[in-house]
Amino acid sequence: MSTRSIRRSDDDSDSPELTAVQAALAAEHAAVYGYGVLGGRLDGKQGAEARSAHDAHRARRDALARIARDLGGRPVASNAAYALPFAVSDGRAAVRLAAVLEDRIAGAYADLVRATGGERRKDAAGALREAAVRSARWRGGNVAFPGLAERAAGADPAATGPVEAAGADGTR
Repeated sequence: MSTRSIRRSDDDSDSPELTAVQAALAAEHAAVYGYGVLGGRLDGKQGAEARSAHDAHRARRDALARIARDLGGRPVASNAAYALPFAVSDGRAAVRLAAVLEDRIAGAYADLVRATGGERRKDAAGALREAAVRSARWRGGNVAFPGLAERAAGADPAATGPVEAAGADGTR
């Protein structure tokens, strides 16, 4: 799922904070779409967890859109559809996609933590933590630095993008 179509504001002079907010918003759009796809493949406890995650991502998406406007930007719009990194034909694939989505969201929020300060930084760190916890639940284990483990040392986050941080095939 690519979020490369991040629109810049009309004056094309976005701050690093607004750029990171827009990237996190684009990642949240992709996560909302992805959970919509995978939710239909899960039932019981996993289905309930998927619905809860879907609701959480929708709430974060809406909050990020407000923040983008507060920073003087035009919130990046959702794509009509996203290319999934692999086919989601059963519950196992749905769980795997959920873990990938959370890893990618963690990467976007790690960038936002770095780009912002104060209360927004605290909120971004909370969102990073939530994504890391959900990823660990879906995966059945965790990574040392969620959202950062996939990035090469010294890599420019704008060059790699938050959604491409995890492997396209969902593996590590």
